[in-house]
Amino acid sequence: MNEPLAERLRPKKLEDYISQSHLVGEKGILTQHIKRGLIPSIIFWGPPGIGKTTLANIIAVESERPFYTLSAINSGVKDIREVINKAKQSGGLFTAKNPILFIDEIHRFSKSQQDSLLQAVEKGWVTLIGATTENPSFEVISALLSRCQVYTLNSFNKNDLETLLNRAIITDEVLSKKSIKLKETNALLKFSGGDARKLLNIFELIINAHQSEEIIITDKNVTSMIQNDTIHYDKSGDQHYDIISAFIKSIRGSDPNAAVYWLARMIQGGEDVKFIARRLIILASEDIGNANPTALVIANNTFQAVSIIGNPESRIILSQCATYLACSVKSNASYNAINKAQQKVEETGNVSVPLEIRNAPTKLIKELGYGENYKYAHDFKNNFISQEFLPEKIKGTKFYEPGNNSRENLQREFLKKNWKDKYGY
Repeated sequence: MNEPLAERLRPKKLEDYISQSHLVGEKGILTQHIKRGLIPSIIFWGPPGIGKTTLANIIAVESERPFYTLSAINSGVKDIREVINKAKQSGGLFTAKNPILFIDEIHRFSKSQQDSLLQAVEKGWVTLIGATTENPSFEVISALLSRCQVYTLNSFNKNDLETLLNRAIITDEVLSKKSIKLKETNALLKFSGGDARKLLNIFELIINAHQSEEIIITDKNVTSMIQNDTIHYDKSGDQHYDIISAFIKSIRGSDPNAAVYWLARMIQGGEDVKFIARRLIILASEDIGNANPTALVIANNTFQAVSIIGNPESRIILSQCATYLACSVKSNASYNAINKAQQKVEETGNVSVPLEIRNAPTKLIKELGYGENYKYAHDFKNNFISQEFLPEKIKGTKFYEPGNNSRENLQREFLKKNWKDKYGY
């Protein structure tokens, strides 16, 4: 049988779907939508191999609607219009059972491609279901996003994935005829990275690589087979998160050579250049910050540039930015500061803003003491006057500790001069 195990095992009914109880459980929002027969346009957001495509298929089957599918990788505006016209002709207009149009990797659609969907969604010619691994707030235009419900699919846990493996052994028409003992699963789960499709691909290839009648799956033999390249389980796109992680860690570790290697891997694999550029913006602030404020400027300009330039020239701009950030002095002081501050907010709740620094837009508010005794810093020498800005309950709490580098040492001297007694700089 040539059909892959992941495809053979794809659930056909909602009751067979593993995980995502917040969506498809007895009281799940999608379960309720299907029962009522009213399916809104939806964006599914979650990691790869979590079942976004499967869920869209199940919704179409359970709600008895025509189902059309497009992939954003190889579809254009012309393809979208053709599908919309088919949907209109199949009875999408003036009926509650309008067709479902599923678009995989909708984050790869350009603005004009997404614009071409607006009227069809607005008029109800189709019910759109889009799938994305990227935050739709960044990747889906606001006009389309406002017409859709965004549902987040959570990563599978260990129990979910082991349930899937056991289901394969018991119910699959091919595997059920073999003598398979699943003794250990840690290696399978580790190499799959929580991706159910990848897990089943690895599992099937390992099963097929065994010559003996009895197949015993252990961590040792799984690791041995994979590390020795006995089987090749990675498909295009499956290493998305592993490679971007290696890229970011290489820059954080100040290795421009490793950074451009992983950048080249992503470019060769067809990764979205805007996705890479966004990660560089985050890194410029998280891992460099005030040690070199120019890093954030360059990273932001890189994002703007690749958005305009596109492929293949974007690789040059990304390489310049990646090597610059890798060679820059590093500091995570700002990142640590906001983490500490958020933790304090969780611990103390919504503590009241001190009266003297509250906004006082009206006479009545001023009479109540808002803004009273506030000292305007520019009225004092060196534009500074010591006063309290934190709530009474947490006053004197230090969140920001400058890093040990030339720029942040200057900040440390400034803070020590002005706030040594209060914050202990």
